[in-house]
Amino acid sequence: QVQLVESGGGLVQAGDSLRLSCAASGLDISRYAMGWFRQAPGKEREFVAAIEWRSFTSGSYNKFYTDSVKGRFAISRDNAKNTVYLQMSGLQPEDTSTYYCGAARFGSGDHMLRFGRYYNYWGQGTQVTVSS
Repeated sequence: QVQLVESGGGLVQAGDSLRLSCAASGLDISRYAMGWFRQAPGKEREFVAAIEWRSFTSGSYNKFYTDSVKGRFAISRDNAKNTVYLQMSGLQPEDTSTYYCGAARFGSGDHMLRFGRYYNYWGQGTQVTVSS
């Protein structure tokens, strides 16, 4: 049984940082692109960040971000731990949402990973609340 379990959310003040984790079981994330999406009450789920499944020979990965988080959020993966992370800094009230991680088998490309329909599995989400 595949499970993605997010953790690390919480209530913080504007300007603070959080690191979200998404621990996978029942699948090997080395074969999956991993993405973070978020959904605020009354709004559609939106793309936040994604990291491709295959690394360059240097060991780095292609990463993609929505414009509003560029320079503030950073996605990373640790295949040995079967875990993906989202480091969030400079949090703002508009970042308040439930954050979900997803896994897209052999996923690559900005044109694909920004869209939830390409993801095979999802976690249950972790709440991030940023007060002003």
